[in-house]
Amino acid sequence: MLGLAQLTKKLRRIPQAAKDAAKAAVVQGANEIAAVQRSLAPVDDGDLKDSIAVTPPGGTTPPYSQPGGSRTAGPEEAIVTAGNTRVRYAHLVEFGTAAHAAGGMFEGATIPAIPAQPFFWPGYRAVRRRVRSRVTRVINKAIKDAATGG
Repeated sequence: MLGLAQLTKKLRRIPQAAKDAAKAAVVQGANEIAAVQRSLAPVDDGDLKDSIAVTPPGGTTPPYSQPGGSRTAGPEEAIVTAGNTRVRYAHLVEFGTAAHAAGGMFEGATIPAIPAQPFFWPGYRAVRRRVRSRVTRVINKAIKDAATGG
């Protein structure tokens, strides 16, 4: 039977083991999601496809990236984004545009509707369950290993 000191020692190991396992698993999952999104991205000159990036825990996403622009990832969070300072149109490709009249230098010109070419969210939805299951499995294994002293 375990003494209180041994039990306390085991219980203190568990949170850090789970966090360490989660970091590696979420980065692996984010890279998997990004790979699927890159495969679905329409290619004109390749800039959009190349702008799909994975930001690791503690990193900062590129400026003008979608969704959400520039922000810092949490300690156990990996963020997949599309867009950067050169590619500011990822959301327009994903969701399309409606026909509209131009303003500014080309005022009065009619801009035709551009159909949506979804790549970001379908890529995410295609693998999110598999990624979530893997992360859960890895965390559970890390907890069991820490509890048994492995």
